[in-house]
Amino acid sequence: NKLTVVQMLPALNSGGVERGTVDLSNELVKRGWRSIVVSSDGRMREELIDGGAEHLNWEVGKKSLSTFKYIVKIRRLLINENVDVLHLRSRLPAWMGYLAWLTISKDKRPYLVTTVHGPYSVGWYSSVMTRGESVIAVSDYIKNYILDNYLKVNEQAIKVIHRGINTHNYYPSFRAKEEWRDSFFREYPELKGKRIILFPGRVTRWKGQLEFIDLFKELLNDHLDLHGLVVGGADPRREAFFEEVKEKVRVNKLDDAVTFTGDRRDMREIMSISSMVVSLANAPEAFGRTVMESLSLGVPVVGYSHGGVEEQLQSMCPEGMVKPLDIKDALRAAKQILESHHKVKPNKDYTLSMMLDKTIKIYQDGLALRSR
Repeated sequence: NKLTVVQMLPALNSGGVERGTVDLSNELVKRGWRSIVVSSDGRMREELIDGGAEHLNWEVGKKSLSTFKYIVKIRRLLINENVDVLHLRSRLPAWMGYLAWLTISKDKRPYLVTTVHGPYSVGWYSSVMTRGESVIAVSDYIKNYILDNYLKVNEQAIKVIHRGINTHNYYPSFRAKEEWRDSFFREYPELKGKRIILFPGRVTRWKGQLEFIDLFKELLNDHLDLHGLVVGGADPRREAFFEEVKEKVRVNKLDDAVTFTGDRRDMREIMSISSMVVSLANAPEAFGRTVMESLSLGVPVVGYSHGGVEEQLQSMCPEGMVKPLDIKDALRAAKQILESHHKVKPNKDYTLSMMLDKTIKIYQDGLALRSR
C-alpha cells in the first residue's frame, strides 16, 4: 500500500519553493511513494509529471474569493485518496489546505507539515505557516524568526532543514564545456582574459546592485584585470531602478568594466568561470541559493552576513563574511580573497540528498507517531 503525499503551492514556475517541491516529488516517487501536487500550471509541470507525480491544476494561490471553493475539493481529495501527509508551502494555498484539514476528524486526517520558506510579514495571515504538526524552517535564521514572532508555536515542532543544492550538478571540479566558453566569450568579448566579479540576482533595489557598483569601482583601482558582471533580469516595473544602476556605471566611467547580461539560463557555467561572487542583499534572505551554488562550485563569495547567507558563509567561506550594509568591510574581504587564492570548504551541510532524506524522515516519524 503506497503512502500518499500531497504538496500545495501557488504555481509551478521557477523559484526555490517550486524547485524544492519538484525535487521532493521526484524522490518520493523513486522511493515508492505516491506524489500529488496541487497548484496552478507552470513551466516546471513537465518535469514534475516526468518524475512520476500527479498534478492537479487548481488555482489555490489566486487572490480571489473564488479560491475558497477549493476547500471542499481539497477535503474530498484528502479523504478519497487516503492521503497520509499534507505538506503546505505557501500562505494562500496553506489556508485552503489547513481549513480543509481541520474539517476532517482527527483519526482520519493526514499528517500536517508546513515549510516556512521566508521571513513572512508577521500577522494572522502568515500564522498558518506555523500551524503544522511539524514546521520546517529553511535556516536557523528562519527558526529564530518563527520563535521571536509566533509565541504560540511549540519549539519542538520546528525542524531546521537547510535548502539543498544538487551536488551532481554543482561540485568544485565542474568545468564549463569549451563550446559554451567559446560562444560566451564571443557574446561578451570584453570578459576574455579578465577575472570576473559576478553579481547574480534580479535587478531590484534590495538586492544591492548600486552598492555592488561602489564596491567594484574601488576594487578596480587596485586590480585592473577585473571585470564586473551583473546577471539577472529587470522586472518591467523596476525599469526605472535599472536605469539608475546603468547611470551610476556611466557616471563612474565604468562602461568598459561592467557588463549587464539580463536573465540567463546558464548561471552555473557563468559562476564556474568567475573569480568571486558578491551578495549584498540589504535585507536578510532565508536562503541564498546563488550563494550556495557558487560555494558548491568552489567559487568564493563575499556577502553580508545576515539571514541564511551568514550560515552558509560560516560553514564554507568564513573569509567572505561581511558586516551587513558595510561596504568598507565588503571591500576589505573582497581584496583579501582576490589576493590570497584561498579554498572554499566542501559542501557538507547544504546538499539536496540531505534535504530530501530529512524531509522524508519527518513524514515517516510523523506517521509512526500516528500509528502508535
